[in-house]
Amino acid sequence: MYNKNKIKPLDNIIYGRNPVFELIKAGKSTINKIMISQTARGIIISEIISLAKQKKIAVYNVPPERLDKFSQYSQGIAAEVSPMEYIELGDLIKKSKNSLKPLLVILDGIEDPNNLGAIIRNCVAFNANGVIIPKWRAAGINGTVSKSSAGAVEHISVSRVANTNQTINLLKKYGFWIAGAENDGQILENSDLPFPLAVIIGSEGFGLHDLTKKNCDFLISIPQSSAISSLNASCASAVILYEISKKRK
Repeated sequence: MYNKNKIKPLDNIIYGRNPVFELIKAGKSTINKIMISQTARGIIISEIISLAKQKKIAVYNVPPERLDKFSQYSQGIAAEVSPMEYIELGDLIKKSKNSLKPLLVILDGIEDPNNLGAIIRNCVAFNANGVIIPKWRAAGINGTVSKSSAGAVEHISVSRVANTNQTINLLKKYGFWIAGAENDGQILENSDLPFPLAVIIGSEGFGLHDLTKKNCDFLISIPQSSAISSLNASCASAVILYEISKKRK
């Protein structure tokens, strides 16, 4: 039986083989990812990996020293638990349709929790209806994100998806237009935007993935001085969402 007293939390981190195994079986917490030491072996490790795959939880093999920072008793495994409940994508889409001009923000691989928190804060500030983040190779909602957002994560729905491009195709079926933020896109200030709209913000330093970019209906950009390479993702999202907010009025 699931026993909360067995769980040892540290900034949304739960460590130890049995606690992590019981956590997955119970299904009562939203697990962002499971980190397993590259040297970890044993029957329970294999069972955890198998169960995590069944429940579509991201599993990462990491150097042993990465787990040492959580506890000397990590037993080669730790799970990062979200401080909030994610919303199902279908429910987010339906909820957003209650808005006159629905706006969703898709994040294409934002790995820095501080950046993610800042972007979510921008989404709340400029009245986006929800945020969509990927499960793989991206930050999930954790304590750092919550702190960086200054509590904004409590005021917006966040959905976590296994495949960004499948999500894009589903949104199109529900009538959403997909706009990708890229330097070579049309200037946002001069653009007439269709709604409902989902805007995609690319990862730090790399922009949109090629397939994601290909699946966009159109690309948008903000003018920048040639003296700098580009704004970081959180700054760019603030400018983009501000411009979109003006067009929604």
